[in-house]
Amino acid sequence: MEKIKIGISSCLLGENVRYDGGHQLDRYITDTLGQYFEWVPVCPEVEYGLPVPRETMRLISDPDSPRLITIRTGVDHTEGMLNYANKKVKELEREKLCGFIFKSRSPSSGISGVKVYTPSGMPSHRGVGIFGGSFTRYFPLIPVIDDGRLHDPSLRENFIERVFVYKRWQEFIKKGGVIKDLILFHTEHKLLILSHSPKHFSTLGRLVANAKKYQSEELYSEYIKIVMEGLSLIATIKKNTNVLLHIIGYFKKQLSANDKQELLEVIENYHKGFVPLIVPITIIKHYVRKFDEPYLKRQYYLNPHPLELMLKNHV
Repeated sequence: MEKIKIGISSCLLGENVRYDGGHQLDRYITDTLGQYFEWVPVCPEVEYGLPVPRETMRLISDPDSPRLITIRTGVDHTEGMLNYANKKVKELEREKLCGFIFKSRSPSSGISGVKVYTPSGMPSHRGVGIFGGSFTRYFPLIPVIDDGRLHDPSLRENFIERVFVYKRWQEFIKKGGVIKDLILFHTEHKLLILSHSPKHFSTLGRLVANAKKYQSEELYSEYIKIVMEGLSLIATIKKNTNVLLHIIGYFKKQLSANDKQELLEVIENYHKGFVPLIVPITIIKHYVRKFDEPYLKRQYYLNPHPLELMLKNHV
């Protein structure tokens, strides 16, 4: 399988680029995700021109428009970092990234919860790093996460799921997809979208049904915007349970009463939190193969990412 290009803060790969000359190597990122992702490392502070080691910096003033200031000498690097960031995102556009993993709480790379110090000296946790904010504004559809949230099972699964969907969308666009291909893409992702947001599922259904009323560029732009917005919502136990029960309907003529009851009990155990999602998914995939169910065979809900990542073992 071709590796998927993902941007990443360089320190997370073990590069000694932090202010203290150290790194923040994350073995899960390098050893596990590295089997599937090709990393595009970025260290805004070093690429902007600051040395290693260097004086520490922090964000101050208004959280919506903070200044990036060195703590000891009070040097303002805001404009320089903004100029670097605006140039860097344009360079990264050529990489066709499908996601980005940022260093959490960094005044340059953080994407949420970064401390911004007010004139009184009290920090607010509403800040966004200078480069991190520039990236998410320039690439609003690309999945992003920081290394802290990456170790939350639900948030990790959500991020990686979106990465694979975005990669498939890039491949669809690269092929010069026509309406027929969009309908196929939508069909294959229906249950996955439903597990995240029934509202977005319905909106997309109407959009695809009226596809011929739109110019292709407008249609595709609106479609992927709604898809990525919907998938950013967490697939909760309740929403997954509804999808699992929906899937049972495809086997109503094939399953015996006992098999159906057993599957319902497994789904109920998942609903109660006794077993992870992988348990009912595995049983359903068995029946998909056994009965050669054509619609479910194509559903990415049952195979959203490599099984080896074991993401659904923890949600």
